[in-house]
Amino acid sequence: MLIRGNADYLSGIRQRLYTAVLSDVLDELGFRHQAMPPSIRPLDDTLVMAGFARTGSYREVYRVVPDENPYELEMALIDDLRSDDIAVFGCGGSSRIAPWGELLTTASRARGAAGCVTDGFVRDIRQIRSLRFPVFHGGIAPLDSKGRGMVAEIDVPIQCAGVAVAPGDLIVGDADGATVNDVVLAVCAGGLRRYLDLQGELPGESLVAAVPVGVRAKGRKADDAA
Repeated sequence: MLIRGNADYLSGIRQRLYTAVLSDVLDELGFRHQAMPPSIRPLDDTLVMAGFARTGSYREVYRVVPDENPYELEMALIDDLRSDDIAVFGCGGSSRIAPWGELLTTASRARGAAGCVTDGFVRDIRQIRSLRFPVFHGGIAPLDSKGRGMVAEIDVPIQCAGVAVAPGDLIVGDADGATVNDVVLAVCAGGLRRYLDLQGELPGESLVAAVPVGVRAKGRKADDAA
């Protein structure tokens, strides 16, 4: 089963899978709302990201409150990142919040984190690219989040660019974009190990066949509800 600590699985995903085939598999299973929209782009499209979501939900603010630390929850999440975690920050479509930059990149990288996904903005992009840390973002801007936005909750289900993300979801990103693959955990449990042990390709049809019927039915219901 794909769980934290099975580094061979994540390594296999980074080396042998890609978001287009994962998106196709999710579509076939009825999970048609798992891919981030085209507005969410990789800062460096040569990097591949795979790991587990650690979520934070931002809210807009319009002033700096004296004696308040606007970064408190943001830093609590970053300080608690572990190997293969991916920070996922939902900014609610704000055009004022740039939650990610060089400092968070450096701190996350030092903790072994696997990347970041946000529908907000990113800054310090030259420095981040030089560190080769995967970041998927909703735009580039020089803004500090202080006085514009702050994290209201961490490690809770959120929406990021309109896609539901729960803590622990498997996130995969590459040059084509990013997908939220909670159902792929079932794929991995049912058959991904067999395919990663092979030397050939990983056909999407075979991955679909590895998913339990109950998961497929759940996907159909989710798609109908959407």
